[in-house]
Amino acid sequence: MDERSLLCAVEDRVAVIRLNRPKTLNALTPDLLDGLRRAIEGYAADDAVGAILLTGEGRGFSSGADLIANAAQPPRDAEGRLDLGHALEACYNPLVLQMRTCPKPIIAAVNGMAAGAGASLALMADLTLAARSAYFLQAFVHIGLIPDAGATWILPRLVGAQRAMGLALLGERLSAQDAKDWGLIWDVVDDEQLLPTALALARRLASGPGLAIARIKRALQAALGNDLTVQLQLEAELQRECGRTQDFIEGAAAFVQKRPPRFRNR
Repeated sequence: MDERSLLCAVEDRVAVIRLNRPKTLNALTPDLLDGLRRAIEGYAADDAVGAILLTGEGRGFSSGADLIANAAQPPRDAEGRLDLGHALEACYNPLVLQMRTCPKPIIAAVNGMAAGAGASLALMADLTLAARSAYFLQAFVHIGLIPDAGATWILPRLVGAQRAMGLALLGERLSAQDAKDWGLIWDVVDDEQLLPTALALARRLASGPGLAIARIKRALQAALGNDLTVQLQLEAELQRECGRTQDFIEGAAAFVQKRPPRFRNR
């Protein structure tokens, strides 16, 4: 991978990953996607990191797949036929699964355009913030494709069947404010406050009880496919695990003593 297509840094237990192809509005290539997956995987295992912040350099978060690069080297199957499904299986799907299974919170800070698979990645974060000028676009229908990179899974779960269908079939821009009003994202902030707000949120999560946060993520994600009985049992199992941590002892003591807790992820 061209290392310059991603900029990564860790400060105050927050890993900041910047998509760094601003001339293409951070269009996604196989190398960039693989590098992003490996970066998240590495930070997930790094005890010095408590949260991950993903954003884009320049005027946009991501314009989606790099169609120009794909046209130059289109994915093909063993018989030489165009195979866009292979690109999903090899590049996009592993990244989406890595994001969803990461035990640490991932925050997306969306600046400008988040289109196609770029929108999918932004919405796969645990919390998504958007600049007031940002917008989301399911552009696939305009080129004869279906939403991918998990879009058909996440959209109806976030906004319901009708709105998800409208976004996919019409391919119209959704403003950041409408995205918040629909429940698609966590919050909208003024453009100049996007990164400061996202960093503050990431630092807050990074200083929290990491063991409990990982289990919160697991419980809420499992709830999408569980019935009530199964979910109640999962809650009991995860709560049992949390109750045996030093973080719970510290949190309870801090509550009684009316002081901020000092979590150690133990």
